[in-house]
Amino acid sequence: MMSKPVHGLPLLPGFSFSDPRKTTFHRTQTFGYRNGYSYPLFPTTGIGGDNLNVSQLCPNALDELANKRPAVTYKGPKQAPPSDFVPAHVIFDKKVLKFDAYFQEDVPLSTEEHYRIRKVVIYYYLEDDSMSVMEPIVENSGIPQGKFIKRQRLPKNDHGDHYHWKDLNRGINLTIYGRTFRIIDCDPFTQVFLESQGIELNPPEKMAMDPYTELRKKPLRMYITPSDFDQFKQFLTFDKKVLRFYSIWDDTDSMFGECRTYIIHYYLADDTVEVREVHERNDGRDPFPVLVKRQRLPKVLVDNEYFPRCVLEVSDQDVQEWFTAKDFSVGAPVTILGRTFFIYDCDKFTREFYRDKFGLPEFSAIDVSKKPLPPVKQELPPYNGFGFIEDSAQNCFALIPKSPKKDIIKMLIDDNKVLRYMAVLESPIPEDRGRYFIFSYYLASEMVSIFEPPVRNSGFFGGKYLSKTKIAKPGSCVDNPTFYGPGDFYIGALIEVFGHRFIIQDADEYVLKFLESNANDYPPSTIQSLKNHFLKQQRTTQESDSAIIADNKENKDMEPLTKEIQEELKNSNFLLEGPILEAFQILDKDKTGCLDIEEFLSVCKKFNLAVDDCLINQLIRMYSTGDGKINYYSFIRAFSQP
Repeated sequence: MMSKPVHGLPLLPGFSFSDPRKTTFHRTQTFGYRNGYSYPLFPTTGIGGDNLNVSQLCPNALDELANKRPAVTYKGPKQAPPSDFVPAHVIFDKKVLKFDAYFQEDVPLSTEEHYRIRKVVIYYYLEDDSMSVMEPIVENSGIPQGKFIKRQRLPKNDHGDHYHWKDLNRGINLTIYGRTFRIIDCDPFTQVFLESQGIELNPPEKMAMDPYTELRKKPLRMYITPSDFDQFKQFLTFDKKVLRFYSIWDDTDSMFGECRTYIIHYYLADDTVEVREVHERNDGRDPFPVLVKRQRLPKVLVDNEYFPRCVLEVSDQDVQEWFTAKDFSVGAPVTILGRTFFIYDCDKFTREFYRDKFGLPEFSAIDVSKKPLPPVKQELPPYNGFGFIEDSAQNCFALIPKSPKKDIIKMLIDDNKVLRYMAVLESPIPEDRGRYFIFSYYLASEMVSIFEPPVRNSGFFGGKYLSKTKIAKPGSCVDNPTFYGPGDFYIGALIEVFGHRFIIQDADEYVLKFLESNANDYPPSTIQSLKNHFLKQQRTTQESDSAIIADNKENKDMEPLTKEIQEELKNSNFLLEGPILEAFQILDKDKTGCLDIEEFLSVCKKFNLAVDDCLINQLIRMYSTGDGKINYYSFIRAFSQP
């Protein structure tokens, strides 16, 4: 027992005695713990809690005072001795970095789980850069857990490098001995240490969920006790009794969909359903009448996302409600295996069964035949001005346009019927005045072509001026234009052709004959203008003929010469009266019936008339006048066939 000296007495044997009042004799703690690490404490009390009258300086302060040397005024200060070397195993003693991680392990031989998530804790010991992996023990897991990798320096690669604390961070994958660990988080000490060393930590992640563990957390399946319903009695009562419903499946809303007819059979003996398709003759479908074979059809299934419906059949535990006879009714839709059928009628036995069993009135059939839609009026788009309207309209009737239909009867009747007119160009340009053109109107196609006879030394080439086309009247509608017809071509008529103006001055005698034969189809004013024109022309011709006959009355050699020429041209196909007469009339602007010798010979040359023949030369001399002209009417009559 310790003794306490009496105040004022020397500390000698016999001068001290024990204090009977003292009951505590423990020694004061000189070490403390902070964050798991020990550090020195400087006690202020002695044994039993007695006060100590000693210096409270720390050992480092005492060492500094002991090693301090006074400064001398005439010499520099002495450097303090270097601090003592402290090894790493002392500085980092019991300092460990802790990381939370997990890894995924495949489970190939189980039907309930394909993989499992195993949680681990990774420890990094700073004193010797070693690491260990520990797996927390989970009760009733069935897996050996605890120390997963013992403490050691773990290899980083095949070059002999090892993992260092600089390689560790949150949100990274760490591969150790071929197994990949995912680090998701760390403790506060590890976070403070890594941030103090200048390492930027990634944000923490959530622990991955184990699907099998989550599945086990769900409540257990509730089993339903089967009912005591006597199915054998139902079979004996309703054997060979079937409900028949007539239905349709309308799929016209989808692409290439159609409305098809089906028959639904409900067998009362075992509550099974069968769906049969009604085929029509030459419907183009395979002759398989059964759409759904006879079976019990589920109406409401249990919500089970793990049930492999594509492999296994549906059992009673997977069905919440089956189809019964109450689910079928005329006039109501029913959905069978994802396809909706509309029931529109049933047979007589079905009506009687629902009336006796459920007390329902007789079902009335519903008319499901669709009425044809009213025809949609096709409206053509506005005409763009290119080509004919009939040709442009064919692009709206078919994907591949066809040529428009023609009036075959009219083409056969009016084939090769052409109405020809002579017109003069009305233009403010002096050079264009006096240009004559031949208008040809084709009755079969109602088209017009324009030809300009070539005139020597006129400055114009002549030839085809406009190909066969329809000419619209000025001011007519673009979408429904009005074209020129035979009734519009009268003597003195102004014809506007694509901006050019022509005045009709003459026509063939065939035009008048054709219009008179179809007088009901054309205006009387047009026919009368042509009659007046030909009467005036006939009078002029008769006057000129009478003058020529009077002048050559004494010449009796004209008749034998004319007969000889007609006899020579008897077997030839050369028709001289029509074209050459028109050419002479075009050059005869004054309508006198006479032309200059040069103009007359140029026309004969263009029509390949052999003017060097002795008979024709003699005929030209006989019908020539004294002033250098020739009467072309008499010349043409000499070539008329007898």
